[in-house]
Amino acid sequence: METGTGHPAGSGLRPGALRLVVAALMLRGDEVLICQRRPDQPMALQWEFPGGKIEPGEGPEQALARELNEELGIDATIGQRVTHIRHNYRHGGAVDLQFFAVYEFRGEIENRIFKEVRWVKLEELPSYDFLVADRGLIKDLAAGKLL
Repeated sequence: METGTGHPAGSGLRPGALRLVVAALMLRGDEVLICQRRPDQPMALQWEFPGGKIEPGEGPEQALARELNEELGIDATIGQRVTHIRHNYRHGGAVDLQFFAVYEFRGEIENRIFKEVRWVKLEELPSYDFLVADRGLIKDLAAGKLL
C-alpha cells in the first residue's frame, strides 16, 4: 500500500486523477515530526509528514488516524485542520492535501515504513529536501505562520 503525502506520475496516479491525502503536523513544543521516504519509493529519500490516502468511505480525520497507526504504531488524537493544498504534478494528476495538527497520541512512535523519522525545529524545516507539494507549507511553518 502506498503511503505518504507525495504521489506523482510513476506512483500509480493516472494522468488527470486527483488523489485525496491527509497528513499530520505532529507537534512537540517547537518541533514537528518529519519522515524520510525509503530509497525504493517514488521520490526516494525526500522528506514528508506522516499520513496517506483517504480510502473510500473514510473521513479525513479517520483516514489520518488509520495511517498514523499503520506508519508509526500510534493512536493519535487528530486536532484541527491547519491548511488545505492542491498540487498539480508536471506529468499529470494532482493531489489534494489536508494537514491536521496532532498534539497528543498514545503509544511509542515506531518507524514502520520510512527510512528515518525525526523531530526537528520548525525553523529548520527548509534545510530538508521535502516533497514539492509540501514546500509552500514548509516555508510558512518555518516563518511561524499557521501554528
